[in-house]
Amino acid sequence: MILQQLIERLYDLPAEKINHDDALEAIGQLVSSLNRGEVRAAEMSSGTWHVNAWVKKGILLAFRVGRLTEFPASGGFQFFDKETMTLKKFGLNDNVRIVPGGSAIRDGAYVAPGVVMMPPSYINIGAYVDGGTLIDSHALIGSCAQIGKRVHLSAAAQIGGVLEPIGSMPVIIEDDVFVGGNSGIYEGTIVKRRAVVGAGVILTGSTPVYDIVRQTIYKKSEGQSLTIPENAVVIPGNRHIHHPFAKEHHLSIYAPVIVKYRDEKTDAATVLEESLR
Repeated sequence: MILQQLIERLYDLPAEKINHDDALEAIGQLVSSLNRGEVRAAEMSSGTWHVNAWVKKGILLAFRVGRLTEFPASGGFQFFDKETMTLKKFGLNDNVRIVPGGSAIRDGAYVAPGVVMMPPSYINIGAYVDGGTLIDSHALIGSCAQIGKRVHLSAAAQIGGVLEPIGSMPVIIEDDVFVGGNSGIYEGTIVKRRAVVGAGVILTGSTPVYDIVRQTIYKKSEGQSLTIPENAVVIPGNRHIHHPFAKEHHLSIYAPVIVKYRDEKTDAATVLEESLR
């Protein structure tokens, strides 16, 4: 791909040797391709997610070469950002419902027809949000995060962005996942299809997840993201600390727990209600 080769060449140059106009042209092509969903920061191949490192290089290049500028206050909205970090523009034919009240989407994010954004919410550059997804109030989709079809991101859910290291997997939320309110999914975690992440659950690369159904522990490892299995129902839990001082004071630490698996007929709300009884 010519664009990929151009971006990789520019990215490898020292900052003082990058031609500003050439870089802006390459970044513009990348942003347009990201907007259309033609290229992605990560994509599935043969059932496995793979990182497109060159896309992340292009986004980092945009931050590196972009000059801070004032964007006009047309419509009463004024902001200051890199010239390469504009807001995405929509038309009625995009069929994306953006309810008024402070939401923003950076240029270079793909937002499919049928997506609904409640205010205020935010989608960063490089993100991919597939059709039928609901992004509730105060929800964040970070840079390069990949969100599948018919995902429900509840109020204040945080989907972390992963730009560096270049080869690191972004956060992946597959089709038909329910993410509860005030939850956070970070550091390249992969949530497989139809999983349910309960309110207040935090998933990171350093947090093991305890599966009491299959009696196993899921962890991030070298070259392998923390992965929540298909149909898993995850709720906040805790585990005891086996240390004399901790035992004396009855201390425990946070631990996400898979308490059950939903079947094809069980919706997310029902399975969560049953799990929390």
